[in-house]
Amino acid sequence: MRLVRHPVLCNYYVTYRCNAKCSFCDIWEKPSPYIQLADVEQNLRDLKRLGVSVVDFTGGEPLLHRQIHEFVGLAHDMGFITTLTTNCLLYPKYAERLRGKVDMLHFSLDASEKEVHDRGRGVACYDFVLESIRVARELGERPDILFTVFRENLKDLEAVYRDIAQPNKLMLILNPAFEYNGVDAGEQLTIEELDYLSAFGRRKGVYLNEAFIQLRRDGGNHVAAPVCRAASTTLVISPSNELVLPCYHLGQQKFPVEGRLFDLYNSGDVQHLAALEGRLPQCEGCTINCYMQPSFAVETSKYFWQALPSTVKYNVAKGTWKRMLTR
Repeated sequence: MRLVRHPVLCNYYVTYRCNAKCSFCDIWEKPSPYIQLADVEQNLRDLKRLGVSVVDFTGGEPLLHRQIHEFVGLAHDMGFITTLTTNCLLYPKYAERLRGKVDMLHFSLDASEKEVHDRGRGVACYDFVLESIRVARELGERPDILFTVFRENLKDLEAVYRDIAQPNKLMLILNPAFEYNGVDAGEQLTIEELDYLSAFGRRKGVYLNEAFIQLRRDGGNHVAAPVCRAASTTLVISPSNELVLPCYHLGQQKFPVEGRLFDLYNSGDVQHLAALEGRLPQCEGCTINCYMQPSFAVETSKYFWQALPSTVKYNVAKGTWKRMLTR
């Protein structure tokens, strides 16, 4: 049963440019412009009309945009729940300007050892993560550690949890790696490794959407009976101010927004393509977390009930639960 019939999330790409070269991502290879403040202002108004409650300012590396603090500040003041993920290379520079404007601030950290993390990210950023944690805590911010999980770094979870997340009283978010567009995420986690990850996710101060684990056990999304609701739950806006459908990773079509996001989203062409969510050939086996998270939240299914406890746990810890309920 569908519980919410309007989009709930916007993945707003401020730029595709990135100052890292992560081995599990190809976005840094793309040429890209930067979003414009006037477009952001108009689009946020339309997102509000469409019922969106969460705006994720993403990239690339979102802190490469010199106006990023203006964007998140505007969205925050309009009542959106704001999220931002950074590799931390620029966070100490922007920390004061971002203060109090990002509800869910994520610092990417994938290993307990500097050399291992920096090798995976293609740039020396481990020390910047630790410095960013220090700066954020001094400013009264409560960032999370976002740990992208592969088979090869599963063994590092314990040390990151014990030595970094817990001493700093930070939530550790477990983000199982996924493949897309030929980007290699390494060997898939075995059933035993998924079980280990599931058990780890039940620890205090750890967030893992249990439905992500079940989806992987089930072989991902299946086009014959799709669980993905990417296009109807999530609006993807490109740095060129285009609406991308059905999602960024499998984007088939791009529609110029031109100041009319509300009408564009409700147009026949967009809704026709949105109806194909989870049903395209490329959707078979998909486990892309950023689209499955809202998909699981808008209709009752086994994934809804498996996701619910961890979702409550995280939002209570972050203090955003009451705001989510009142939207």
